[in-house]
Amino acid sequence: MLNRFSEWLRNRIIERLNRETDPPGLPLSDFERLGDEIRPCDVLLVEGRSPVSNIIRTVTQTPWSHSAVYVGRAQDIDVPAVRARVEQFSRCAPDRQLVLEAILGKGTILTPLDKYHNYRVRLCRPGGITLQDRQRVIAFVVEHLGTDYDLRQLIDLARFMFPYGILPRRFRSTLFVHNAGPETRTVCSTLLAEAFQSVSFPILPVVLHSQTGRRKLYNRNTRLFTPRDFDISPYFDILKFPYQTFNEQAAYHQLPWGDHGLVCDDDGDCYVPATDNELETDRQEHVETSETLVSSKVSTR
Repeated sequence: MLNRFSEWLRNRIIERLNRETDPPGLPLSDFERLGDEIRPCDVLLVEGRSPVSNIIRTVTQTPWSHSAVYVGRAQDIDVPAVRARVEQFSRCAPDRQLVLEAILGKGTILTPLDKYHNYRVRLCRPGGITLQDRQRVIAFVVEHLGTDYDLRQLIDLARFMFPYGILPRRFRSTLFVHNAGPETRTVCSTLLAEAFQSVSFPILPVVLHSQTGRRKLYNRNTRLFTPRDFDISPYFDILKFPYQTFNEQAAYHQLPWGDHGLVCDDDGDCYVPATDNELETDRQEHVETSETLVSSKVSTR
């Protein structure tokens, strides 16, 4: 009975933490354009609207509370084993665009991309990554479908970000413990960091200098990654898709045009063409002149 009550209470708390507020009245992004340009392996950053999102933003000091990786359409995945696993965990049509994410209370799941249609989002694209490594990253994250959300790691991360004067490092969290926590649990940013580091693609590596002055890169602890790290990483290109792009629409109006109505046949050979009314007036005058000349010749005869 106690276990049932604990499970019920846990589910109610998670449900409350995941409850989203209403979306804003105006769209925040041109989501159709984002859907056209997004590529597999791109990282989608999301500004959530739930209480747990507010907690994550407070802990990480960033507007981005969530990260996901774009998997693509199941029908477009080339690797048969990866495609089969995506189809196993997806309840969507094979032509539906999917992202993989870790959600509190749901674990690591596949979600339709259009779920975030009314959210503030940002796209982070790994610059210069090869097609083979894209496929390896997707295969890595897909292999982790079904794993639980690591709430303990989120709590540890909050403890880790306490000022040094309040808690000593050894008391702040278990994030520094080697292989701490079960491998069957993860959070979104840690899973993505592990996937990219598995193909040696840098996010925010640690740079160390040897005694000879040579520099070497080392992977960071993946448990310390947050969604903002993909935003500030110099190895990821940032793509934004504003709903109204004033600088792009009708940009030709900003060209340094000369006097309105002036037409040029060549450099230095410009004139103002006659209007339709002026052309009609000239035609009428020409007709009247021609009729006058004809009448004059007839009368003379």
